Amino acid sequence: MTSTDENLELASAPLPMVVPTRGLPSHVRIHEVGARDGLQNEKTVVPTEIKAEFIHRLADAGLTTVEATSFVHPKWVPQLADAEQLFPLLGDLQGVHLPVLVPNERGLDRALALGAHRVTVFASATESFARANLNRTVDEALAMFAPVVARAREQGVHVRGYLSMCFGDPWEGAVPISKVVRVCRALIDMGCDELSLGDTIGVATPGHVSAMLAALNAVQVPTERIGVHFHDTYGQALTNTLAALQHGVTTVDASAGGLGGCPYAKSATGNLATEDLVWMLHGLGIDTGVDLVRLSATSAWMADQLGRPSPSRTVRALTARSHEEQTAASQEQ
Repeated sequence: MTSTDENLELASAPLPMVVPTRGLPSHVRIHEVGARDGLQNEKTVVPTEIKAEFIHRLADAGLTTVEATSFVHPKWVPQLADAEQLFPLLGDLQGVHLPVLVPNERGLDRALALGAHRVTVFASATESFARANLNRTVDEALAMFAPVVARAREQGVHVRGYLSMCFGDPWEGAVPISKVVRVCRALIDMGCDELSLGDTIGVATPGHVSAMLAALNAVQVPTERIGVHFHDTYGQALTNTLAALQHGVTTVDASAGGLGGCPYAKSATGNLATEDLVWMLHGLGIDTGVDLVRLSATSAWMADQLGRPSPSRTVRALTARSHEEQTAASQEQ
């Protein structure tokens, strides 16, 4: 085969080209947050039926963990006030984990009444955000979560502990790693099955990520119980994810189409787009079980429902390529 033939063969091969890199995990579980964290900041309320279809489409694309909704008081997050109506519409999904956020024991009661098997609690590494988000100090919030976690575990329910502001805070600036480690250790001691380290305002850098993970390992928080949740405010989300993968992390949070932000931290922009993450992981030869074309179509569909383009670069690129191919095909006919 000539070099010209080789170039033509490569040009026609599916993209991204798979080039594995040593030292990375063979499989990554994507914890999809678009239906909860992604939509909660939308000002226009999305109909319950559209949310249910969104989650079904995400599952059809191969995502096995899709965070469904939140059982917070409706006045705090009006977008998710339909949790009791939405959750039963997802009962036909087999083999898909549907975690729900529970802020307190009342929220846990509501979730358990609907048969939820996975719940999440939401703590903060900083006092400022704990006050803004929960109207409590960090330690008061932990005390509130303790009976929630205990009761959930008694019921055989899996508990995830989110921790916000792990890498920076809009009011306090840089957050000492020791502060983050203390709260993470408290959540593990409380009984959380796994943690999610949140870069809520998107200020982390790869060295910071590596140092954080090493510090957690030093206090016996194993890497296999850690997930990462990056926002792309400064364009660092994928770079930071790669640093986490190099450390052995195999759970990564992402939001379909890059939806989301944080209603209590205005400097927080959208989450890492699931499509952008999948593109990188597949290029590295890492299995996700996700069909990128189906996922991108789902995000484009949801963007239409919201009345604006998807912020995901991969969604935009694949959509443009599809239009070009359709145009070329119609011209040939």
